Amino acid sequence: MSPDDHDWQALGRSLRNARTRKSNAAVCGRHCAPMAKRSYGSGSIFIQGDKWCGRWWVGDRRVKRMLGPVRKPGSRDGLTRSQAERELRRRMESELPSVSRHQRPTIGDAGSRYVDHLEHVMERKRSTIQDYRGYLRRHLDPYFPDRPLDRIDPDQITGYLKAKRRDGLATKTVQNHLNFLHGIFSFAVKRGWATTNPVALVDRPMGSRAKSKRLQFLQPEELDAVIRATPDDRLGAVERPLYLCAAMTGIRQGELLAARWIDIDWTARRVRVADNFTRGQFGTPKSDQGRSIPMADRLAAELDRHFQRSQFQDDNALVFCHPEAGNVLDPSKLRKRFATALTRAQVHQIKFHELRHTFGTQMAAAGAPLRAIQEWMGHADAKTTEIYAHYAPDPTGAAAFVERAFGAGQGPRESRNISRDAGLVVPPSR
Repeated sequence: MSPDDHDWQALGRSLRNARTRKSNAAVCGRHCAPMAKRSYGSGSIFIQGDKWCGRWWVGDRRVKRMLGPVRKPGSRDGLTRSQAERELRRRMESELPSVSRHQRPTIGDAGSRYVDHLEHVMERKRSTIQDYRGYLRRHLDPYFPDRPLDRIDPDQITGYLKAKRRDGLATKTVQNHLNFLHGIFSFAVKRGWATTNPVALVDRPMGSRAKSKRLQFLQPEELDAVIRATPDDRLGAVERPLYLCAAMTGIRQGELLAARWIDIDWTARRVRVADNFTRGQFGTPKSDQGRSIPMADRLAAELDRHFQRSQFQDDNALVFCHPEAGNVLDPSKLRKRFATALTRAQVHQIKFHELRHTFGTQMAAAGAPLRAIQEWMGHADAKTTEIYAHYAPDPTGAAAFVERAFGAGQGPRESRNISRDAGLVVPPSR
């Protein structure tokens, strides 16, 4: 046989295989509903030749099995896609490797080791570690006290979700618990303590719509009133520039408390964020990245006056420190004094953190690009910054259009008959 004959035979086989795949796809398309995106860890099915095949992972090993023939149109032989799905579940359950008794830790055991791993190996933030230990101690360990990991199934995870919602926990909090629990099982599967991750097979809550989507913030004149209402004492002398800086830069409270004079760039007119103070400890900012924010002339002048008054003027001294001791201000006391200043100024109550919204809304209203606002405010996700989009100038000029359509200058006799001018035939009203 010549080389050309081999080439023609190979081409013929390729065409036949392509026709077979196309035929199988057509069969599946006529008799199977479109498949939704599968959850991670739930395996997958596909057609190879005229057979249903399943594929899934067990630890670091990928398993592939033939599930049965594909059912042809008009036939009762073979498997439909839903039947192939059920067979996949059965195979995954039946072919799980066993875990020895001495390798069967509980949620509490595995969770403690997982948190230690995150703290000492992955070097997660101290606040994250504290949150995870709280989830484990107050919620997960009491709910799954002595049950080994490999005996926890998706139904029990769903039961935990429902129980915590009945206890009044917010949807976001329950989602955080499930994310942490997913991490525990992934950690356990890698070490052979469990064979599957049941959290991957559980539907997550979508999150409830907030009761109010209105942002809470201070208008510039309200901010001025709060600054005037700040007590005229030694702490008040620090709080006035602190409030102004929070509202005119959008910097978080912990980042403000960690700011040092070296972070105030007088020449470039920028305030730089390099550190954060939270839960009694200095660390990196929330996004784990530093940033810098433009500084208005008014803020620069106020910070300069604050610098001249302060007895702590070293580059590494805290900008908003205790006026006598030079250490970090008490965050709780700061929030209480801010609430008192709001009351004295007779403006609506907001949280200190919501001074960030004053910056975001005012910058959007001034026409600053949302991408720049995202960078200045340290938002990891652009969707977070989109809450300020409705405060930005309207690029479509919609106000002019609506005025032309419904403006007061058009009385009943002056308004256009749109249907007549367009040549439309309007049926008589009944």
